[in-house]
Amino acid sequence: MRLIRGLPHLKPLKSGCVLTIGNFDGLHLGHRAVINKLAERGEALALPVVVMTFEPQPLEYFLGENAPSRLMCLREKVLGFSKLPVDDLLILRFNQNFADCDAERFIEDILVKKLNVKHLVVGDDFHFGKTRRGNFAMLKEKGKIFDFEVEDTGSFQVTGLRVSSTLIRDALGDGDLALAEKMLGCCYSVCGRVAHGDKRGRTIGYPTANIQMFRKNTPVNGVFAVTMTGIDGGEFEGVANVGTRPTFDGGSKVILEAHLFNFNKEIYGRYVEVHFKQKIRDEMRFQSLDELKVQIIKDVAKAKKIFAEINCYDDGL
Repeated sequence: MRLIRGLPHLKPLKSGCVLTIGNFDGLHLGHRAVINKLAERGEALALPVVVMTFEPQPLEYFLGENAPSRLMCLREKVLGFSKLPVDDLLILRFNQNFADCDAERFIEDILVKKLNVKHLVVGDDFHFGKTRRGNFAMLKEKGKIFDFEVEDTGSFQVTGLRVSSTLIRDALGDGDLALAEKMLGCCYSVCGRVAHGDKRGRTIGYPTANIQMFRKNTPVNGVFAVTMTGIDGGEFEGVANVGTRPTFDGGSKVILEAHLFNFNKEIYGRYVEVHFKQKIRDEMRFQSLDELKVQIIKDVAKAKKIFAEINCYDDGL
């Protein structure tokens, strides 16, 4: 997959392409169905599959800290797309200039002149351009003029629910990781690099791998049974806290802290992935380290019980 950061780095696609546009936050089963369907169309037309997405996401630009929490950071999204049948991932910077771009100009200058789109797949509620004038109907009309087809993404349902990033975000916020997993097609996970922390966990016998999430808010918060991958090909069980550590930091920044069971390797600087299996409790404020330690002991016991049940189920017992 070719990664293209911004229009200046995009050379006009003379042969054309098949294209889809969106945020694709989470790359859930609905997104994957769209990509696979687009890839089939691309194969039939002998054209490359191009995905256009935005950074930051439009709502993040307009709403700032009040924007919905992201399911994926940009790096996670790029890695996810690299595993799908996508030839080019075009990431456009969303700023005021882009927001002020006239809808017709977006179609003619970018979709037609730059991308030479032949088949476009977008949601029927897709809006774009200044004051959100551009919509599905306008694209259909312009498609007749500039000779490209426009197709609705349609809806993808799981257990009678239309899969969407919003619904997944809500499920994670409610602690319903099982529902989120059904819509994502895998358990929810977060990637990041292990950084040095204050090492308080070591003082009470529970060292943690600290991962700064570099985001204003997260769809998950609290204590979870987790596994970690990205270390020597293994998958390690543990317990993790996601939040602002009110006992120590007073809510200054979001951090993921994971304590792995029976683990003593040096992993600072490693890029790891933390997989959320089941929520144990909400984040709490404690009056002392001793009070925190008592709760961690309970959390670890609960997480180990969860994994024992999971492993028993996986073994078919």
